[in-house]
Amino acid sequence: MGELRSMAAPFVASGPSGVAVRTRLKHLTAGDEKVLRLVGAHLGSLASKDLKARCRDGLEHSTDTWAVRKRELTPLSSSRWAGSITKATHDQWALARRCQLAHIHNLEAGIHTIEHRLAQPVGQKGTKQGPGGYRSRREWHAKSRRLRVLQDRLTTARADREAGLVHVVRGGKRLARTRHHLEPAQLTESAWRGRWEAERWFCQADGESGKRYGNETIRVSPDGEVSIKLPAPLTHLANAPHGRYVLACRVTFAHRGEEWADRVAANRAIAYRIHLDAGRDRWYLTASWQLPPTPTLPIEVALAHGVIGVDMNADHLAAWRLDAHGNPTGAPRRFFYDLSGTREHRDAQVRHALTRLLHWASTCGVKAIAVEDLDFAGEKTREKHGRRKRFRQLVSGMPTGQLRARLSSMADQTGIAVIAVDPAYTSRWGAQHWQKPLTTTTRKTTRHDAAAVAIGRRAQGHPIRRRTAPPPQHRSDAVGHRTVQARPGVPGREGTRPRIPGPRTRSVPPGRGVNAGHQNAQHRPGRSAEHETWQQESLPLSP
Repeated sequence: MGELRSMAAPFVASGPSGVAVRTRLKHLTAGDEKVLRLVGAHLGSLASKDLKARCRDGLEHSTDTWAVRKRELTPLSSSRWAGSITKATHDQWALARRCQLAHIHNLEAGIHTIEHRLAQPVGQKGTKQGPGGYRSRREWHAKSRRLRVLQDRLTTARADREAGLVHVVRGGKRLARTRHHLEPAQLTESAWRGRWEAERWFCQADGESGKRYGNETIRVSPDGEVSIKLPAPLTHLANAPHGRYVLACRVTFAHRGEEWADRVAANRAIAYRIHLDAGRDRWYLTASWQLPPTPTLPIEVALAHGVIGVDMNADHLAAWRLDAHGNPTGAPRRFFYDLSGTREHRDAQVRHALTRLLHWASTCGVKAIAVEDLDFAGEKTREKHGRRKRFRQLVSGMPTGQLRARLSSMADQTGIAVIAVDPAYTSRWGAQHWQKPLTTTTRKTTRHDAAAVAIGRRAQGHPIRRRTAPPPQHRSDAVGHRTVQARPGVPGREGTRPRIPGPRTRSVPPGRGVNAGHQNAQHRPGRSAEHETWQQESLPLSP
């Protein structure tokens, strides 16, 4: 039996650090759309040049080079537009560096797996400690060639990282590759060109506390009027004083509208972004702001009223409510979603499932939801799972990161704490210890439902096993009745059961049965034998 890996302690996940709400810019005139396109294209070209300069600096970047780039952009736009462009450039470069490091770790994991399997004899079966050899000499040869390819890629990636070189595509690498596969994507060249240009536009501005309505560049008044500070080369298009252009439409935020209005009235910082959805030909305005850090609720307080264990799967969330002692109560619940289709459809499906989950938790009065701290970043390579292509697609399609972000944000608004637990062995041990006992003639417990119970018990600090084995001497209470429902420090956890008079059966309560009311059923001192009659008691049943 292999050693179990060490498991991390459960913890309460921190709440969201920011908010982003979006609304549509309706009833724009032809002049409004023309101005927005010109502003986005002009600032997008400046952002591309600035990103190129930042990538050229590499690790030699400093505050002086940042100031130089900003001064070069200011005459072509404005001081605030230049600040927003340079900040977005640094964020994109930092994201590329993180992705580069993750790519290196992925290559290292794949190389380690291939080298291990190549060292095994052909046809060697794998064990729990590690995979075995390859099935045939042909597969062994193919994997040896792939090992050289991965090693070359790793050498190149490490050299790029040491030199501070990153590869970034403004507009997205996926959309850039779609240019060579227009027919499968059902796009024409002009339609692709429109999407490509729209993705490369830049029209976003950071907020400033103390300024009018929280933003001087893209300003939204409390009554919904949107105005933009035009860049220097486009000031001739202004229709308002001080080089500003006021859009003909009015906007309202359906979600968090009151919170947005309070920040606007107090002149607190709000960042705005205007972008075009070329597929729908619609303009959108996104408002975002930071939230003050909220104190994390102690895990003991969050678990005072029980917990709801949630097991995430490819097409549904399996949930089960547990009381404060770790016992499942009620019936399991399943919240289904469909992760096929567009990104917006998948995001909506996840939000709807989480909304139903949080509503059920509020109805039950539970203040905590336990989820697995899943991360499939290094667990979905073909080197690890081999020919299991459908399984790799299944793992890759599970929205673990999106689910964590959505759940923490939505739970924070309902006052429900999210507890993250170690995902080790939850599905295996849940099915082993809880699936069969929770299955009845009217309810079929699935493996995912049992995993939800295991997740909830781990969040509460209870072992996943239901009960330890009875004492081995004669399966009675000779050395005490042992149970793991109580914590190790509870007095009497392994103590004997209290002596209850009467027959030791589980079906007949004390004082009832065949001997109920018969005072002479047992020999007692002080009574004469002639008045006593002997009667055989029922056989005791061991617990």
